[in-house]
Amino acid sequence: MLLTASHITYYILCHRKLWLFANGITMEHTSEIVSDGKLLHETSYGDRPEKYSELQIGGVKIDFYNAKNKIIHETKRSNKAEEAHEWQLKYYIFILKRHNIAGVKGILEYPKLKQRKEVILSIEDEQYITTIIPQIEQQIHAEVCPKKIKIGLCKNCSYYDFCWSGED
Repeated sequence: MLLTASHITYYILCHRKLWLFANGITMEHTSEIVSDGKLLHETSYGDRPEKYSELQIGGVKIDFYNAKNKIIHETKRSNKAEEAHEWQLKYYIFILKRHNIAGVKGILEYPKLKQRKEVILSIEDEQYITTIIPQIEQQIHAEVCPKKIKIGLCKNCSYYDFCWSGED
């Protein structure tokens, strides 16, 4: 199975979400927050589609890549899951490096917050990604969905109703 950046992100955020997503149970299409994030992504930087290219390598799709300066631009709605967003960008850089595109960095952008953050991939980050890939594959092929664990991000998750319906 080809891992996508979503697999990496969900592994960082919630193992249950990772398992559900990887096993074909998707809820993003029902989420207003996801829709709002997509709209923000499409409208925040209007000139971006003309300036940067989309790049797809295997299961990884990068929406805005500046090939000249080797910069990946990733737009997010909120910084509440910033660590996961950073790992998404680091995974993109990791994949590009594995395909002999070196010297890439990422820019994580939160237009609503007027914040930007540079993201680079260190040797330690590469080692971590190499370590978690088999763990992710093991989790997504598990016969049983991981138990739900309430975390601070649950209320804004597209799987919230699925996981917590009928709970107080």
